[in-house]
Amino acid sequence: MTSSAESSGAFGPRLRGYRTGIGISLTEFARRLYYSKGYVSRVETGLQAPSVEFARRCDAELDAGGALAALVPVHEPDAATQPEHDDDGIWTMTMTPDGRTSFTPVRRRDILLGGAAVLAAAGIRRPLPAPVAGQLAHHRELLESARGLGQVTPAAHVLPMVVGQAQALRGLAREGIARAEVGVLSARVAEFAGWMAQEAGDNDGAAWWIARSIKIARETDDRQTLAYAYVRRALLSMYQGDARTTVELARQAQKEPDTPPRILGLAAQREAQGHALAGDYDRCMRALDVAARQLDLAREKVPEGPTIGTSHVRDPVAVVTGCCLYDLGRPGEAAAVLDRELPRIPASAVRARLRFGVRQALAHAATGDLERACALTASMLEQVATIESATILADVTKLAATFRRWHAHPEVRALDPVFGRVLYRGT
Repeated sequence: MTSSAESSGAFGPRLRGYRTGIGISLTEFARRLYYSKGYVSRVETGLQAPSVEFARRCDAELDAGGALAALVPVHEPDAATQPEHDDDGIWTMTMTPDGRTSFTPVRRRDILLGGAAVLAAAGIRRPLPAPVAGQLAHHRELLESARGLGQVTPAAHVLPMVVGQAQALRGLAREGIARAEVGVLSARVAEFAGWMAQEAGDNDGAAWWIARSIKIARETDDRQTLAYAYVRRALLSMYQGDARTTVELARQAQKEPDTPPRILGLAAQREAQGHALAGDYDRCMRALDVAARQLDLAREKVPEGPTIGTSHVRDPVAVVTGCCLYDLGRPGEAAAVLDRELPRIPASAVRARLRFGVRQALAHAATGDLERACALTASMLEQVATIESATILADVTKLAATFRRWHAHPEVRALDPVFGRVLYRGT
């Protein structure tokens, strides 16, 4: 097995072999990539380690089929170091005067949802008591409201609300007066709490909530949430740069029995993103085709219950295609797709617009279109600071690093203080 160091050391000679094999000069190759000739030369001679983004650009330009990107190691978390999340326990939420929050589950063995009453009642089909039905209706509205609020405010501010709702549902379950409906709603609230935790920068907390949603979904036979929980776990892996696990989890979601078309489409979309990280263009495009077909089917048959997955992006496959093209080292194609799709996202979906808008700016910067990239960035950075999204900030960090290649450009220099306020806020 080749070590990471050996793979990284092999990149320069392999790159030079590909480049000279098709007769492209160093100067011309650097021009096509919008990198300096000196940087490309240092990479080829082994004096500088290549970035993942650079490797993907080289792969795409030289049509290397992912061979070059595979030589640049990407950190993949060791599964053995991941925290266990198999206890329900006591929950504590700490809130400080400045609005910061932290959630901690205190380990304690107990029965899922607080007792067997809910699980026993799940198989009994009789009308819910009116007071309980009314409570659940309000809980569904509360979840949808929290999802909307999560688009326009920091996730750390939304999370305490969602945790409170999860606790209220847990209390309903322990009273033994509700049925499977409580479990289904609990699973979906837990899944959303996982997303808010991830957006707040707490990956361990996100994994805990996702594991909880999986447990509840299994016990209450909620096939939709169970399958989608794997899609959410795949998202965690994707943002950690773990292409292999992203694909595996997305495929697991597609293997779950009785999975509805919407979840199959979202899972195939996530699989495509994993293939893009791995530099596999053909598999990525095939997965995107599957996602588009499944989501088209889903529009014809809308399942009952709260919406699972994004409800703010009209055509998620189209915008994800743009992101995948960027990860595949095709920024020009990515920019064209994202330029077309961003205006179709509602202005109220601030988090979604920023997520894909930063990718749009990255794509334009990678093609050397600094005027467009800087204009897009300037229009977003203050909102990025307000929304406080860990996943968006990860791409903003990449954007700042990309702009540093043109640090003397006046429009780039003008953005430096704004980048500083956004990336080093509170430090």
